[in-house]
Amino acid sequence: MGITSDLNSNFDFEIVDEFLDHYSMMVESMEVMILDLEKPNKYKRSVDELFRVFHNIKSASGYLKILPMSKLSAFVEDALEELRQTEELPNDDIIAWLLTISDMYAQWQDDFKLDNELSHVKYSLLKTPYLEK
Repeated sequence: MGITSDLNSNFDFEIVDEFLDHYSMMVESMEVMILDLEKPNKYKRSVDELFRVFHNIKSASGYLKILPMSKLSAFVEDALEELRQTEELPNDDIIAWLLTISDMYAQWQDDFKLDNELSHVKYSLLKTPYLEK
């Protein structure tokens, strides 16, 4: 049994379907928002929107008991909160880390579509690049 079958057996189909629809939209928009962090005129809006996206994923995945996703989302949310507290644009290492995070969420999206087991979080994602304050 894959992740989608597991969710459907434990939760109402409509809840799961709504989560998957919203998750798909959020994953599709992540990369653009991450790249917009490098643009001074788009930084504030992008960092706030990314924070909101990861907060929403954290909440929904927590409700659905998708613990790896919930925990990684909380971790990224904390890093984004640090970025929100600074006026400086993120360095290349932070952008690269966030793009790799985005890839993990895209992999999970594929896991949902294919009804696979949820892919394991890559250990390298759990080490944030230096965030200047």
